[in-house]
Amino acid sequence: MQNTLGAISYLSAVVSFTVLIVFLLTRWRGHLQGISLVLALSTTIIWALLAAYIGYIGKAGQFLYPLYNMVEIFRDMAWFAFLLKLLEPVLHAEGEKRLKVRFAVPLLYSASLFFIILSFAHAYFLSAIIKFDLNILSHITLSIIGLILIEQLFRNTRTEERWPIKFLCFGIGSIFAYDFFIYSNALLVKSIDTDLWSARGFINALVVPLIAISAAKNSKWSPNVFVSRRIMLHTTAILGAGLYLMIMALGGFYIREFSGTWGGVAQIIFFFGAIVLLLLLMFSGSIRAWLKVFLNKHFYNYKYDYRDEWMRFTKTLAKASPEGHFRERAIKAIAEIIDSTGGVLWLKDDFGNFSMVTHWNMPLKIEEVEAPDSSLVRFLEKSQWIIDLDEYCNDQEFYEDLQLPAWLSECEDAWLIVPLMQLDRLKGFILLARPRLAKTFNWEDSDLLKAASRQAASYLILLDTTEKLVDASQFEAFNRLSAYIVHDIKNVVAQLDLVVNNAKKHIDNPEFMKDAIYTVQNSVGRMNRLLGHLRKEDNFSIQPTAKAVDLVNVVSEVVDNASVNDPKPTVEFEKHGINVIADRDRFAAIIGHLVQNAQEATENDGWVKLRVMQKNNNAIIEIEDNGCGMDEDFIKDRLFKPFDTTKGNAGMGIGVYESKVFIASLGGEIRVKSELGKGTLFQLIMPMLNRTAMGNNIAGASN
Repeated sequence: MQNTLGAISYLSAVVSFTVLIVFLLTRWRGHLQGISLVLALSTTIIWALLAAYIGYIGKAGQFLYPLYNMVEIFRDMAWFAFLLKLLEPVLHAEGEKRLKVRFAVPLLYSASLFFIILSFAHAYFLSAIIKFDLNILSHITLSIIGLILIEQLFRNTRTEERWPIKFLCFGIGSIFAYDFFIYSNALLVKSIDTDLWSARGFINALVVPLIAISAAKNSKWSPNVFVSRRIMLHTTAILGAGLYLMIMALGGFYIREFSGTWGGVAQIIFFFGAIVLLLLLMFSGSIRAWLKVFLNKHFYNYKYDYRDEWMRFTKTLAKASPEGHFRERAIKAIAEIIDSTGGVLWLKDDFGNFSMVTHWNMPLKIEEVEAPDSSLVRFLEKSQWIIDLDEYCNDQEFYEDLQLPAWLSECEDAWLIVPLMQLDRLKGFILLARPRLAKTFNWEDSDLLKAASRQAASYLILLDTTEKLVDASQFEAFNRLSAYIVHDIKNVVAQLDLVVNNAKKHIDNPEFMKDAIYTVQNSVGRMNRLLGHLRKEDNFSIQPTAKAVDLVNVVSEVVDNASVNDPKPTVEFEKHGINVIADRDRFAAIIGHLVQNAQEATENDGWVKLRVMQKNNNAIIEIEDNGCGMDEDFIKDRLFKPFDTTKGNAGMGIGVYESKVFIASLGGEIRVKSELGKGTLFQLIMPMLNRTAMGNNIAGASN
């Protein structure tokens, strides 16, 4: 009796293993492990074909049973050979494990050969003597051997390498486990169960994906056999056409059976339409292109080593160059991927237009800009495609309504236009020149260029942002310097203004005139020193001259200058000879500003006191008043914040901030204690200059 289900079952195994072999043959590798795997798969296909044929002809195929048994043994031996090839590291290991495995190999093949001879003998003369089916015992033994090899392979694979191998162990192990089950059951009931035998083909087909996963993870399992991509394309097209015709035949059968009296006419019309549709599909360029890309992507190795390409790309972008040329390097990094000889870069400006900014090995002088609404810009941003100019000339309909700009006609070597995308917005594009040798531009080149261009776009945007930050920092430094200069000038002007106002009353007083001349002389000196610093300007920052400064002299001078205002400050010196390293003029300006703030915060009948002292190795200047004071939030959030003032238009809000920065540059700090309505204490704590360092400093200054 025919077993149609069994035949279909084993045919499914034939198809599955055939597909797996095709998958392996198209991966272009050369290792003995791959050859062993293909041989095992090939013997499995032969075994499944024979089983399908026996299932199809039923009892008439009994004469093929001996051949079937021997082919199955050969199938098992082929899998044993593949598993032993994977176990080669154990064979070459040292110690007891190596001896056990090497001793087992000849026994394994000897046992397999013995079972082949036993199967042949049982088929032709032992069956008349021994009623028991020796083939069942042979297959049980071989399935156990297969399971043992699977177990050894998994056990002897390092833990970090088990992930790809475990799918193979599950797959082949399932084949041997099912064989053991089916023949063990046959040993008990004296015959092979028909349902178990029929399901065996489907079960073998189900494990193919597991083997395929392991094969995909291990390049050594793919043999060095070249399969032409053109042959693969044509073969796939033929198989697809055959499958299509089979589906159409089933549809025609349905029409003939269920369409009544119009069945014949409907069937003729249906098949004619099916053939016309098939011809349209076969001659469709889009279908052929899609099929070609599909096969190249999913059945062949990529022509690029993406790790090497990406390392080279990033190395080119990051390569140091004394001349800069950062944007040229972006063009070069893109061009080198496809051997282009040069390129031109267009970038989006602040007004949304795209203009040429630089070139590499492609000196073009193009003054035209691409507007945001130009055909080229709109097409690049919408499609994000790489424009192949050769393809555009041959098949312009493929690019819809794209109209290339006139300036492209000036570029004789123009080949590709690569968009630079960032967050799906066009930031620029690169025009690449042709390579020295003619080269076909395909989907893989396009995918790699798209990925690289996005990275290059991020690089160029980062470069542009960095340059803008540098410009902004220059402006910030300039503005800060201007604020400091204006602040110093404001103090000088305040002193001169005070002299002018008092001159109306005391112009005939010789003492006043003496003090006025001294004040003007001091102001002129400060302005000249400030101009001298500006002449040494570097990156908009004043370069002070640091020397040993005697705090007694500086503080005394500040107190004398501030005594023209009320309340007049007083000073106490704990000791003389307290020195620090600082720029004397800036240091005096800092102390004077803090004293002026104390005076402005204190009523005329109040007091402002200064103290100069030494504690450990630190010099300390205290400025205390009994004025209005400050609350804790103001000290924390606003006191040292630049450009935040409580004086309205009369102040700039940088005096205290500048004081903090200056004292910090000396290695010191400013501490503030204040209470509303009771007054404020500023403590300036700085490292003191010791005698040895002071002597060296004075000697250096004299030299």
